[in-house]
Amino acid sequence: MNNVTQNFYVGHASDADWQTLTASCLAQIGRLPDGANLGFLYVTDTLDADFPLIAARLREKTGVAHWVGTVGFGVMVGGKEYFDTPAVVVMIGALDDDAFKVMSTIATPGEPLTDDAMEWVSRKNPMLGVVHADPRNAYVGDILNSITDDTDAFLVGGLTASRGKQPQIANELTEGGVSGVFFSGDVSVTSGLSQGCSPVGSIHEVTKAKDNIIFELDKLPALDVFKEDIGEVLAQNLERVGGYIHAALPVSGDDRGDYLVRNVVGVDPDNKLVAIGERVSAGDRLMFVRRDAPSAMKDLQRMLADITMRAAGKPKAALYYSCVARGPNLFGRNSEELMAVQNVLGDDVPVVGFFANGEISNNRLYGYTGVLTLIG
Repeated sequence: MNNVTQNFYVGHASDADWQTLTASCLAQIGRLPDGANLGFLYVTDTLDADFPLIAARLREKTGVAHWVGTVGFGVMVGGKEYFDTPAVVVMIGALDDDAFKVMSTIATPGEPLTDDAMEWVSRKNPMLGVVHADPRNAYVGDILNSITDDTDAFLVGGLTASRGKQPQIANELTEGGVSGVFFSGDVSVTSGLSQGCSPVGSIHEVTKAKDNIIFELDKLPALDVFKEDIGEVLAQNLERVGGYIHAALPVSGDDRGDYLVRNVVGVDPDNKLVAIGERVSAGDRLMFVRRDAPSAMKDLQRMLADITMRAAGKPKAALYYSCVARGPNLFGRNSEELMAVQNVLGDDVPVVGFFANGEISNNRLYGYTGVLTLIG
């Protein structure tokens, strides 16, 4: 039974200095109830150096002690996407005090959670962890696995995306690893993932490979299989596949056809090799996919229909983490992606998030995806 009550308050602003933006967000949020106790903060990377100042000002003016968040190439709120401009998005929740636990940074695989966090986990059985990860840490995937092993929580979130500093906040300013917040099993949460690509061929078996270079698929030269899948027009113009055709690694044991998308980083016509942005070994499965706006929007609508069907009633808030290659870079510059999300959820459901350097769902690192989580 869900005996947790919660309300959420949102402010957002753009195109000004950090002081003006923060003041505008605070004015929109207005007077908070006494129970306001958890804040989410996302800013565009043009404000990366100001992130600590914004966080400190918000803590001071709101009295909210618990904060999580990070920096993105873009940020989002409601049906609006902010790119290439200073922008701040804030959401503050009023939850039962024991309904969440902020997680300090985990920087190495196997590093334990703090003692008080583990005590809370043992009592509250968290269903969900919202996490932000530093893309400079080569062990993020292993860290996510170790957090899941310790908590059994379903992890969602994204990798910090910045051309400068890579800050996070998890009560305190931090960087270098994975931080975030857990929600107890008493909080109703529902999560969904939308792929930004669609398959162009069948699933193949890697029969010969070294590191990220594929020699054979189905015992045939890898480049021959690649050309067969992408079709004659692209096969004759391989310079056009960059950014459009990708490799995809099906998730083992998943019955929803889920897959992890990785870039095709090169081809060798003389030796008929294909190189992708992931190490592979003989026996792995692989297919090729294309990235285009119509198929991505179709899958987004599928995900939205599915997640709203599974949700226990109307959500009180939502978190959305999308790949930086989506948003205006895929759907257009009129916030089409976020408008699609907001239109389905309704204007009275606050939606916040950021455009990430990689997305996290169920402790896996994705690319070109959108990850939506409903709280409520």
